[in-house]
Amino acid sequence: MASRYWVVSLPVHNSASTLWNQLQDQISKHSFDTPLYRFNIPNLRVGTLDSLLSLSDDLAKSNTFMEGVSHKIRRQIEELERISGVESSGLTVDGVPVDSYLTRFVWDEAKYPTMSPLKEIVDAIHGQVAKIEDDLKVRVSEYNNIRGQLNAINRKQTGSLAVRDLSNLVKPEDIITSEHLTTLLAVVSKYSQKDWLASYETLTNYVVPRSSKKLYEDNEYALYTVTLFSRVADNFRTSAREKGFQIRDFEFNPETHEGRKQELDKLMRDQESLRGSLLQWCYTSYGEVFSSWMHFCAVRLFAESILRYGLPPSFLVTMFL
Repeated sequence: MASRYWVVSLPVHNSASTLWNQLQDQISKHSFDTPLYRFNIPNLRVGTLDSLLSLSDDLAKSNTFMEGVSHKIRRQIEELERISGVESSGLTVDGVPVDSYLTRFVWDEAKYPTMSPLKEIVDAIHGQVAKIEDDLKVRVSEYNNIRGQLNAINRKQTGSLAVRDLSNLVKPEDIITSEHLTTLLAVVSKYSQKDWLASYETLTNYVVPRSSKKLYEDNEYALYTVTLFSRVADNFRTSAREKGFQIRDFEFNPETHEGRKQELDKLMRDQESLRGSLLQWCYTSYGEVFSSWMHFCAVRLFAESILRYGLPPSFLVTMFL
């Protein structure tokens, strides 16, 4: 279960160290098991009051967006780990656990120069997170497309006999095809098999006696063959349909069967490859988004503390569970 942290900005009247010590004393008296951490925010460019007011209007909306992207990636990781059977080792940011990164937060000066205007820093952070979200959508779409193709094939292979692919149920020796004879495949309700066996020879003329053989049975239907003269095949289909029997169109082609098998194997390999690469990308991207989000939170705390406590900047930011 994820930990919930509270980040609080307090005005400093004397010195930050004095306020920090007082805060620790008060916390230890009333809640001795509550850990307390400093959240160090560098001296950022304040700019004008109007620019801070204008910026503050967008900060809450941007925060919701970044938090949403981080949760979206985390949920994707959880789903991929569950499907892959991978035991989660915990998410990391810059190579350390999330809690450690959060409680030891250090501003990345190389990535976000403190001399840049706050609006510029916020736009840069928002742009990076938005790019990662766009990339996530493309990668997930590609992965889901492969999954969808596999699911469609599996439904055809494991669904009802009325709709499923029959190529893996029918052997070459089950089908007779000659100049005059043909073999049809009938899907018969599980509870109508006696009726089928008693009537199929009389559904039309020129049906080969005792030619029907059961190939497969599922929970709803049974699959039977029947051999007859090719010229009466259409009449047989019509009569069978009137009796409630379904004649499935089927043409046995070894090359087609092998092609489908190879296609299935390739899709399964592609799915495994995409799942693995997507999971690794999510691990990396989660760390990037979380780090960006924490830098954004630092800017937001700085801006709102200035608006609340005034200039010059004199406040202490602390974090606790």
